[in-house]
Amino acid sequence: MRVLATCLFAGIVFALTTDILSAVEKVAPVLNQKVKSIKGDEVDLSKYQGKVLLVVNVATRCGATPQYEQLEGLSDKYKDKGLAVLGFPCNQFGGQEPGTEEEIAKFCKSKYDVSFDMFAKVEVNGDNASPLFKKLTSESKPAGDVKWNFEKFLIGRNGEIVARFPTKTKPDAPEVVQAIEAELAKAAK
Repeated sequence: MRVLATCLFAGIVFALTTDILSAVEKVAPVLNQKVKSIKGDEVDLSKYQGKVLLVVNVATRCGATPQYEQLEGLSDKYKDKGLAVLGFPCNQFGGQEPGTEEEIAKFCKSKYDVSFDMFAKVEVNGDNASPLFKKLTSESKPAGDVKWNFEKFLIGRNGEIVARFPTKTKPDAPEVVQAIEAELAKAAK
């Protein structure tokens, strides 16, 4: 009886360990990292696994800053269907994001009522680029450096980078909305 109980216990432990390892292995490489929220908290990007993500490098003093409104509109319209908009402030383009995280958060809330997830300031190009943007810029099509503020990367439910849109393409442009809707229509794996 004791041998049977020991074997049963070992089998359960093995099954649970296998399930946990399988879940860890399924995290898409682009989401297998940690970043800082705009409030300074550590965020494991794997929490977005299975969602459609629109990752955007943002700035508060850019000609494209009004895109915050469209990003918030997309977030409001599609968040219950599985879209998460992620904003990453960046000061690499014309010094158009000079503020602190606290100042950026205050601006975004007061001016555009931003409720989508915002993160700490990052670099998106060069040796000091965040690991997330290194992955996005190297694996997207076309690959290459981010050209300016408000460049948008669409990541499908499976964690694959499926589209990249330049600054001039507004978040609510038909091609962006169609790409988001196509990814939302796919089942999470």
